[in-house]
Amino acid sequence: MAADLPNFDTPDRLVTAVVQDASTGRVLMLAHMNRTAWEETIATGRACYFSRSRGRLWRKGEESGHVQHVREAYVDCDGDAVLLKVDQTGAACHEGFESCFFRRRTDGGWEVIGEPLVNPKTIYQQKE
Repeated sequence: MAADLPNFDTPDRLVTAVVQDASTGRVLMLAHMNRTAWEETIATGRACYFSRSRGRLWRKGEESGHVQHVREAYVDCDGDAVLLKVDQTGAACHEGFESCFFRRRTDGGWEVIGEPLVNPKTIYQQKE
């Protein structure tokens, strides 16, 4: 069965990818991968995902330069999710934060944790 992992034989042909900083263990982001993204990631050692909003492959850092070098890759027991342990260059989050998980729930609502590493307006083309 290991040769068939991850299992892309799902209705949308995607698996969930949890991305974790290899050094600190902090969860950086969540994304999706199709078979092509998975194979490119394994072949190149650089994270590649399938962007559902763009409807195409998304090579992490293609616009920002904030790439992810994959150190280790794991698959869960069902084969429908992968865990990538990466060395992150720059910010993982498109809002400029180290992690996409920078909002923490409190009794009073949501609290922003930390400061952005970069200003996203200086990296990404702004849509008018």
